[in-house]
Amino acid sequence: MLGVGQKFPEFKLAASVGLSMDFPALSLADYAGKWKVIFFWPKDFTFVCPTEITAFGALNEDFVKRNTQVLGASVDSEFVHLAWRNAHPGLKELPFPMLADIKRELSAALGIIDAKAGVSQRAVYIVDPENVIRFVMVTDLSVGRNSNEVLRVLDALQAGGLMPCDWQPGQPAIKL
Repeated sequence: MLGVGQKFPEFKLAASVGLSMDFPALSLADYAGKWKVIFFWPKDFTFVCPTEITAFGALNEDFVKRNTQVLGASVDSEFVHLAWRNAHPGLKELPFPMLADIKRELSAALGIIDAKAGVSQRAVYIVDPENVIRFVMVTDLSVGRNSNEVLRVLDALQAGGLMPCDWQPGQPAIKL
């Protein structure tokens, strides 16, 4: 699995953006100069996944204020993403793209294909403007992530310096 300090792999994936049949092909270049939060879920039309996706959606403006683009991804197609967005009330107004890693190329390049289930693991990456991975978290397929913790870690990374355990924005960094 790719980790902290490594370059995030280049990709060009169709994405579901909004509720139309327009599926732009998105890449890292589309977000040049921005931080990225890229998170993966195993499958559309499941139970834990929409709780995470809507939580990231609820915090989207907080990420935008930090010059950060949120991107969600799974191994489902852009058509399945669109159908799910249309069927699930919490996903209709989702403010970020859902990437379709249907060939599993990005998930494989990251090393996050679950060997048993054959889907992307529940992974989240914080990627800096130079496309370097600065944070990785992978949970069991049955356990959702905490989007507020991802935002806190982004704040710590953007603040710079040595940050103590449970650091919160506005608190000082560790002085040497």
